Amino acid sequence: MLKGQALPALTQFVLGVGNLAKDHALLGLGGAVAVYLEAGFLARTTAGVCALDRLRLQVPVLGDLMRKAAIARFTRTFGTLLASGVPMLQALTITRDPSGNIHIATAIDLVHERVRAGDNVAAPLRATGVFPDMVPSMIEVGEETGALPDMLLRIADGYDEEVDNAVTALTSVLEPLMIVVMAVVVGTIVIALFMPIIRIVQLLS
Repeated sequence: MLKGQALPALTQFVLGVGNLAKDHALLGLGGAVAVYLEAGFLARTTAGVCALDRLRLQVPVLGDLMRKAAIARFTRTFGTLLASGVPMLQALTITRDPSGNIHIATAIDLVHERVRAGDNVAAPLRATGVFPDMVPSMIEVGEETGALPDMLLRIADGYDEEVDNAVTALTSVLEPLMIVVMAVVVGTIVIALFMPIIRIVQLLS
């Protein structure tokens, strides 16, 4: 720029962001490492696992997907074990860990205790509040008709299909969104670089 002329506001903003990132790069890197280490420490404690799993289930969109995926794993494993002749209490014990979420695993433990006491699967599963109403309702139908393994596998197929469709839809939305964001960022930088040159040309002419 000519002497005494200030840089355009957009150019100043871009330069400011660049200087901020350069001057505080180590601080940002240290903060990211600290957050990563803290999350790793929490993941090794019971309270931390509970908090992280609860947070995962509450994340918009992704939380619902993770819940459905966990339910699909539980019902598919449970149904496959029952269809193979594994006793129900043993099958519930085996399905606890593959669920992938401590809150769902705790709900399975509650169901296990209630079944051991002589209850069916649907009622305690509904009482946990972790599973959507459709799941215990379909399981109840399966118990009444004597086709529980088939009903569990049907539930798993339904949730797997929902997860696949949701992931496909989410991907189709994210791809163009990322392209737009990158275009805006690159375009802003390019415009910020050319604005001083255009201003100089205008002043000289």
